[in-house]
Amino acid sequence: MANTSDIRNIVLLGHGGSGKTSLAEAILHTTGKTNRLGSVDDKTSISDFYEEEKEHGYSISASVLHTEHAGKTINIIDTPGYPDFIGPAYKSIPGAETAVIVISAAAGIETNTRKVFDLAKKANMSKLIVINKIDAENTDISELLQNIKDSFGQQCRVANIPAADKKSVIDCIENETGDSPIGDAASAHMELIESVVEADDELMEKYLGGEEIPADKISAVFTTALIADTIVPIVFTNAREEIGITELLDIITQYTPSPEQAKGAAIIDGENEVEIKADPSGPLAGLVFKVGFDPKSNMKFSNIRIFSGSLKSDTQLLINDEKKAIRPGHILKSQGPDTSEVPAGIAGDIVTLAKVEELKVGDLVHDGGVKGQFQMPKAPEPMFSLALEPATRGDEQKISTALDKLVDEDPCFKVARDPQTKELVVSGMGELHLRVILEKMDKYYKLKVNTKQPKIPYRETITSKAEGHYRHKKQSGGAGQFGEVYLRVEPAERDSDPSLEFNWDIFGGSIPGQFEPAILKGINDVMASGVVANCIMQDIKVSVYDGKHHPVDSKEVAFRAAGKGAFIDAIQKAKPVLLEPIVDMEITVPSDNMGDIAGDIASRRGRVTGQDMLPGNMLTVKAQVPLSEVTQYSSQLKSVTGGRGSYSMTLSHYEPVPSNVQQQIVAQYAKQKQEAE
Repeated sequence: MANTSDIRNIVLLGHGGSGKTSLAEAILHTTGKTNRLGSVDDKTSISDFYEEEKEHGYSISASVLHTEHAGKTINIIDTPGYPDFIGPAYKSIPGAETAVIVISAAAGIETNTRKVFDLAKKANMSKLIVINKIDAENTDISELLQNIKDSFGQQCRVANIPAADKKSVIDCIENETGDSPIGDAASAHMELIESVVEADDELMEKYLGGEEIPADKISAVFTTALIADTIVPIVFTNAREEIGITELLDIITQYTPSPEQAKGAAIIDGENEVEIKADPSGPLAGLVFKVGFDPKSNMKFSNIRIFSGSLKSDTQLLINDEKKAIRPGHILKSQGPDTSEVPAGIAGDIVTLAKVEELKVGDLVHDGGVKGQFQMPKAPEPMFSLALEPATRGDEQKISTALDKLVDEDPCFKVARDPQTKELVVSGMGELHLRVILEKMDKYYKLKVNTKQPKIPYRETITSKAEGHYRHKKQSGGAGQFGEVYLRVEPAERDSDPSLEFNWDIFGGSIPGQFEPAILKGINDVMASGVVANCIMQDIKVSVYDGKHHPVDSKEVAFRAAGKGAFIDAIQKAKPVLLEPIVDMEITVPSDNMGDIAGDIASRRGRVTGQDMLPGNMLTVKAQVPLSEVTQYSSQLKSVTGGRGSYSMTLSHYEPVPSNVQQQIVAQYAKQKQEAE
């Protein structure tokens, strides 16, 4: 079992196809953890062990690995990089001190490269950039280096350079000799020192004074510079040929911070923020950053980063603010799909627990010595949705159980029963994301579903004042029913909270106050079902001002019916309209596509509200668009930008739909209602 000071935790981040998994496999093979080099193409990768990952040829979930090099234990979190599967990368970031940003020499800086670099920066992580696939043809490494500096800052400095034949790399940290097509080691060494000494005032003074800084001094302050973000080293690899892997491992073990050296993790307890130091003798504090299920046994595994204390099999383990302790069972280390038992997990390490069903991503595990929550990066909101129906009758409960497990695994997969449309709706990052989720449900749970586009959650409201009246009178031989209601309606402010403003303006006892709740229930019945197209209503003021009652026949049921009828009568006179959800969109694309995107947004009844230029000839377009027009936007964006675009959207507000669109929706609802009858 390693000491905390000898642990290094890295998370591999980058766009899909940059070679993160190949890099992880090369590290395992170079350090002797595997007998042969695992390959994504050959489906022999340890990191991509799920069947759907092997079939599709890319990572879908995060994978936890470990190895040893130069006396240090290195925990590796390999994360997915394609936009549809980016969620696990967000949640894996708190598990490591150092972000290794992998960039393909051929593809350069891609959409998710920017996202994950920004995430690592916001998390105050040390960062290391790996330019992989240096053997790729027709690449301009010098141009890529300039793009990296333009995009991520001048503190990005080469720590080694590829030799002319690209069969090896030349160290630039301690070495000043050697040439490369992208420059010489001496110049790179000087630039590197300039960035490193910025983290130490004394060394900075000596350097500016013309003194030569000894290599051991540079080495000593390098970690400080990484933590302070005055240096982001750039290294070169060809993972498939294992070129540059040993040099990368040397940098990780010599210079990246241990859990002791890095800034402590923060636990938020109400308004207080408590820093947790990596102390094995301190109170236990760990974070669940990944949950998965074994593809063969379906057994649940939870990966935990321990920030303080020690976790043993007999620890009385508490989860969040639960009072009941559980036994964690065996303490395991993960190697992709495989695990091995260890005596304990100590501060700084990453361990795995099996069969602890209560654990979820983001949970704080502790022994009672701490309380609160670790701050997790907020994953993107899934906005691509499908409505599900069981292909086989009677599978509803099985589908619900399977979906719960899939939600546990993937932070960007959501399931909800729409209260308005009554549909079971699943949401993900894109069409591919949901397709893979449904493949998993079929493969592991033997459940098939039919899918369709979910109904748009339109709303109804009114645009003018009106009065309504209804008399409910029922006589059936015995006691009758009687209630009569007069009321007024008028529009409230858009997106009012609450959506109904109810006033009881009865004077003189024309309706006894005991019937007020019944009338309100009748009105709320209509608010929930609408008048125009069976949609929830909002932004309405109503005043009940008159009516009649009968001393014998007036009952709650009568006034509920009278309130409902009077409200419908008033709504029909108050020029009702349909409202549609409008979403705020941020669309990041190459600047050359700006005209295409603006034109497309306009064709979808949207409006561009602004744009921000980004380094590397990219820009972000901000727009507001009706949700109904962008339910399939991911495929359109891929088509326009050749896969280089990305977008996010969040609900902004509701607006009236154009009259021609309303007519179509109302006609469709009338047809469905007629067919149902």
